[in-house]
Amino acid sequence: MVDERYQGDIIFLCAVVALCGLSLIATDAALHPDRRPLLVADQVRTRNAAQQEHAEFREVEITAKDGAILRAWILRPTKRNGNAVILFHGVTDNRLSMTGYGEMFLRHGYDVLMPDAWAHGTSGGQRATYGLYEADDMHRWFDWISADQHPACIYGFAESIGAAGLLQSLGTESRFCAVAAESPFSSFREVSYDRLGQFFHAGPWVGRTVLRPVVDCSFVYAKWKYKLDFNQVSPARVVAATKVPVLLIHGKVDQNIPIRHSRKIAAGNAAVILWEVPDAGHCGAIGAAPEEFERRVIRWFETYQRGGANKKVALASVAAL
Repeated sequence: MVDERYQGDIIFLCAVVALCGLSLIATDAALHPDRRPLLVADQVRTRNAAQQEHAEFREVEITAKDGAILRAWILRPTKRNGNAVILFHGVTDNRLSMTGYGEMFLRHGYDVLMPDAWAHGTSGGQRATYGLYEADDMHRWFDWISADQHPACIYGFAESIGAAGLLQSLGTESRFCAVAAESPFSSFREVSYDRLGQFFHAGPWVGRTVLRPVVDCSFVYAKWKYKLDFNQVSPARVVAATKVPVLLIHGKVDQNIPIRHSRKIAAGNAAVILWEVPDAGHCGAIGAAPEEFERRVIRWFETYQRGGANKKVALASVAAL
């Protein structure tokens, strides 16, 4: 029989072990998200949509640093404006989810590159890394479209986890003329607190306090087993130092990645513009305000095109929206 003096310690130890076990399961699940399949019908539908926009459509691929094959669609309009935009989707999704944005950019004359992220869609890769490996992939896609299409300017647009990865990539990829990111997280640690709170229908304070050992164990486990240091994933820290123009878009009622993440990113760099979208949920700006969304994003990119209009005048018009 256990001495009563040690019962409390044993209960505490069991709780710690249980929490660490939970964190290992959660970590493996997060690193191996379900793939959304990309069907032949999806490719046919996108090809038809490109034809309606009088755009060339083809499949392309590159090789990631670990040897995985990354795949994408490149769409090229008949009336080109000389610039290109790369679109990055969120976790458990694929390039098909970016089709609506692609059609919008095609209408304005942009070449559009739509990749499947590492470990998503038809791209290779064993696990999602939430910006650690994906940032290098974005750099490689930048190199590819620069060499293949020779655009005057290359822009980036992404949503959710893809948006966080795009911002994270600015630490090493400074050649974007400008980027727009919708519903990004400020750091992987901070969004981990949100996830724990959401699981218990509570706020991020649960992850920061009572269940902080779960997050800490997850980070230690990921670094030990997979050599992934998620403390390095901090779009807020990267954006604070970048000179690439950044437009943030975030729905005020986003329950997935709360708007405080974009507010924190914007607070670190006075040059960042944040559009807070009323009545928009996670990545819901284009649905809540489609005309304003198109106007703001296109004007943002046009503001930073090489050889374009006077930037002071253009920035004043963006701020006035």
